[in-house]
Amino acid sequence: MRKDIHPPKVEGVAMAVVREKDEDGEDAWFVYLINRNGFTISNVLVSSRGYGEIAGESRRTSELRHHLETLGPKSWARIERIVEDVFALSNQYWLSFYVGRTLYDRKYIFLAGSIDEENFTTIPLMDQRGVMIE
Repeated sequence: MRKDIHPPKVEGVAMAVVREKDEDGEDAWFVYLINRNGFTISNVLVSSRGYGEIAGESRRTSELRHHLETLGPKSWARIERIVEDVFALSNQYWLSFYVGRTLYDRKYIFLAGSIDEENFTTIPLMDQRGVMIE
């Protein structure tokens, strides 16, 4: 029975979008996974996609999947580059990972228009500014 299943709550793990220089020295936007906990998370899977409307027309991006074997305590990892064209869409990141033998999962959604400098905050551990969901 579904009502009897109580999945563990994800705490101390965040997704952030940060603007920084790419390998060519150009400004670019990148999505990061941040582990603020004092323990390693393992077998990390991140599925990303965008959806919504642009100019009254329904739009959907391709779904991308990313895997990290582990993400250490108090650390972060770059997940993907994101282009400004999709900021007008809601951008969803579905995260699942293990701590020991326990599976955790959570959905992070950057709502349409939310990736904007007016929503910037200081990203913990990274010492950069960007938009973060925890």
